[in-house]
Amino acid sequence: MCLSCQTAVTKLAPQDGAASSGSEPSGIRPGSAEPPANPAGLPTAYEHGNRLTPEGTTVDPILVEIVEGTLASVEMEVETAISRTSRSPMIRDAHDFRAGIHDRQLRKLTGRSYSALVHPIVRDFPVAEMNEGDVFFHNDVYESEGGIGHLPDLCVTVPVFHLGEVVAFVQAFGHHDDIGGAVPGSMPSNARSVFEEGLSVPPIKLWDSGVPNKSALRIMTRNSRMPDSLAADLDAECSACLMGARRLAELFERYGRDTIEAAFDAILDRTTETYRREILSKIPDGTYVWEDYAEHDGVDQPRLHTQRITLTKTSDDGGRIIIDFTGTSPQAKGPINHCGDYVGGNFLKKWLAPILRNLADTPERMAELDVNEGIVPLIEMRFPPKGTLLTPIYPAPTNARTFVILRLLGVLAGVVAKAVDGKMPADQETIRYTGVYGKDRDGNDYLMREVLGGGSGGRYYADGEDTIHVVPDSRNLPTEFTESRFPFIVERLGLAVDSGGAGRHRGGLGYEKHIRMLRDASFMSIADRSILSCWGVKGGKAGRPFEVTIDVGGPTERVVDALANDEPVRAGQVIRIRTTGGGGWGDPLERPYDEVERDLRWGKVSFDGARSDYGVVAAGTKDEPVVDVAASDGLRAQLRAAREMTPQPFFDRGPGYARLASGATAAEVDWV
Repeated sequence: MCLSCQTAVTKLAPQDGAASSGSEPSGIRPGSAEPPANPAGLPTAYEHGNRLTPEGTTVDPILVEIVEGTLASVEMEVETAISRTSRSPMIRDAHDFRAGIHDRQLRKLTGRSYSALVHPIVRDFPVAEMNEGDVFFHNDVYESEGGIGHLPDLCVTVPVFHLGEVVAFVQAFGHHDDIGGAVPGSMPSNARSVFEEGLSVPPIKLWDSGVPNKSALRIMTRNSRMPDSLAADLDAECSACLMGARRLAELFERYGRDTIEAAFDAILDRTTETYRREILSKIPDGTYVWEDYAEHDGVDQPRLHTQRITLTKTSDDGGRIIIDFTGTSPQAKGPINHCGDYVGGNFLKKWLAPILRNLADTPERMAELDVNEGIVPLIEMRFPPKGTLLTPIYPAPTNARTFVILRLLGVLAGVVAKAVDGKMPADQETIRYTGVYGKDRDGNDYLMREVLGGGSGGRYYADGEDTIHVVPDSRNLPTEFTESRFPFIVERLGLAVDSGGAGRHRGGLGYEKHIRMLRDASFMSIADRSILSCWGVKGGKAGRPFEVTIDVGGPTERVVDALANDEPVRAGQVIRIRTTGGGGWGDPLERPYDEVERDLRWGKVSFDGARSDYGVVAAGTKDEPVVDVAASDGLRAQLRAAREMTPQPFFDRGPGYARLASGATAAEVDWV
């Protein structure tokens, strides 16, 4: 390594308000008599979000690349260690967990994955009192500063030390099998309070100087229906984060604290400037409004639970956006609430920012853009008063909060689409948990739960992707694994034909999965988009919604509710799960005939679907479809003429919207 990399920092004179590069302990800021309060009402008596070096500090750009690559490598190493040493299918096989690296000002440095927040740990445990080998733990939704959405997401945090002082944090959180509560899996669809959802643990020290707190571990495992897998998963996460902390300490030891912290600032500064220059500049200054909806909360009858964003783009301060959630519905009785109004919405900013990458010049450039703390200064969030879906009041239930935070991804995409003439993806799949539980062949309790993906939305330049998962790197459970471990057979797993929304660029397809039970069991589901669909944009049509049918082809065949705790399934009966298709982009009557013919040949669109959705008349077989061009031209002309009789909104929500909107086919905000 070049010697210049080890002496790469040039300290310039601090500017007003610049943070010192020293190692001040976390605490109340000088001159402040009392700690300020965050929007959630908890004390924020700790330093966070500031620079580590004075404004204008320079660092060798080669070293910045080395540090950035090392951070990504450490993050990946932590996640690999967890996946190889954990026990539960949700962690090991479905990969429903994430790691993250944060600096001592609690800023997230890595962008490959997303993570929770370090804020609640530093709030409750002063940095100056932390020791090497400490591991902190929490899953309390209301004391997580917005970083934990529901109780099954257990979070461990490990401080990184250099010369006896905390210089960074390594964190991991994942969705665990069971943490108690009213139903197996700790996600009761009809919960009315957090007390029904499982064991809630505020920030605690789970390991003290390398020694595990066996009493705390015993309390947690005693409250779980799956104590062995819970203990093994926690051990995997703690050990992996401790390993990651050692790796980061080696980085500080090699180059020195001042150099590394200057590189941290440079990494985040570069992200800020890149997003301001390449992304925000694509949004015209102005104010735009759009909204979307969750369809049910597990307690009340299905209705529209509104999530609204008023987006203001301004060139002030070099360019930034204001996201105002005013107009969001009151908090639900059931568990679809999300605590978003903590630390100025810090978690939500990083959660939503990946959607903005779709404004990049090319898909290749989009893939290069990480989301780290550098995007935080570019986004201001304004929350409505307490008591809404995004500002719930304790102890409102939250286990199905994906209905809100995942919908917000689509709301942001939609409101930006209004600003950029539709050059954003149509609506994508959303997380849904499905599974079965009961007694296995040996009479032991089991729980099989997975997160099946669906289709992503069509884009202005390409079709949506089939059967993807909105959470990076997550995946469905392998059939070979589930059949060997649980008492059922997977008879079919493939694409759900015609599920993608029609468009010039078709929405991605969802899954169709058939499970034949070998023993009596109970089916569970935490899902939305069973009435409402993934919306299409700029002429594109909505995708097909989620649907579960039990006893397919049998005498008791029935469609079950998407929110179900214990739907009975008898031995021999088949469960059919169809996940959502993504929305279409652009006019489906403009889709070239050869692309429709290809969809027929690949089995993504049926012959009936080609005719009704795309105006394409075809004959022959699936393997050798033949498009009748003349007949198709005539049919498309008829369909266009009929369509011109009725103005079309910019967004298509599908037929389910009218059911919940008193017959209306579009919302007022759907027009541009």
